[in-house]
Amino acid sequence: MSPLDPLNQPDRTPAPRSRKPTMADVAARVGVSRALVSLVFRGQPGASPETRERVFEAAAELGYRPDIAARLLARGRSKVLGILFTARNPYHVDLVEAIYPAAEELGYDLVLSAAVPTRDEHKAIEALIGHRSEALLLCGPIIPVEDIEEIGRRIPTVVVGRHIRDAPVDVVTSYDRPGAREVVDYLVGLGHRDIVHVDGGSRPGGPERRRAYRDAMRAHGLADHIRVVPGNHTEEAGCDAARAMLAEDRPLPTAVFASNDQCAIGLLDVFTRSGVKIPEQVSIVGYDDSHIAGLSHIDLTTVRQDVPRLAHLAVQAADEQLRGAREAGAYLKLESKLLIRGTSGPPAQ
Repeated sequence: MSPLDPLNQPDRTPAPRSRKPTMADVAARVGVSRALVSLVFRGQPGASPETRERVFEAAAELGYRPDIAARLLARGRSKVLGILFTARNPYHVDLVEAIYPAAEELGYDLVLSAAVPTRDEHKAIEALIGHRSEALLLCGPIIPVEDIEEIGRRIPTVVVGRHIRDAPVDVVTSYDRPGAREVVDYLVGLGHRDIVHVDGGSRPGGPERRRAYRDAMRAHGLADHIRVVPGNHTEEAGCDAARAMLAEDRPLPTAVFASNDQCAIGLLDVFTRSGVKIPEQVSIVGYDDSHIAGLSHIDLTTVRQDVPRLAHLAVQAADEQLRGAREAGAYLKLESKLLIRGTSGPPAQ
């Protein structure tokens, strides 16, 4: 960042505590015009990346949050919610399908922007803002928390399916730890002891499910059987984990708990093609209950998240922020439920 002109140093005097900070206070702190600050908060071109960063930093220091209701009144309501999702994630597709009726009920239309291998989440989010989205619903975002906080200061934002605390966004998600514990309890109840967990790395829900697996195994006196295989929330990660287990000079585990359905389907595919009988030799359990899990040729035991309810709460949270009913920061969590299907059963004697 280039040094500021010494004749035009910004005013570092804190905003008076007797009133709420204004856009003019932010402009004075940064040393730019109020009009330029307005462009930054509206997501319009005209400011350099360095200036945009300084504006958001100054706003955070002063505790300034744009008056969303006044901004929408001034420019006219678009009644559009922007949805970020990952195109290859079936669970995200299920969420988007459920968001449509929830949005229509409250009079909103949707604009979608997908993150794909050649287009990261930052580009996808900027496209949503550029299409006059009034608020953003981010499905399982993987960008750093600091970036999500910055977005939340620019535009009302709801994060779905990722645990984030103390950020200027609303969070709508499920309790991951009870769901993962229920998986282990169920498998142990069937007689399994050698239970492997293929984790989701740092993906949304991954750390919570990994910790819950470890805790549940210890609670059942199976600490010596704890084994976590590094993975990801992709089918490829499940395939790689299955191949690694098949290549080892040791018996296969009797059960594998995957951190999500896509990973579980990768495991199922490689084991089945290698002649491993499911569930007679290896039981497989996933997480999410995406639409592909219930297909007859998949029939995956998994943990269901209440997608319609998650979608409804996410749209409602965005609407409340837009109407000025409350400040951002709500944290809404729903229960999950284990669904037993054909990929799990007692271990072979």
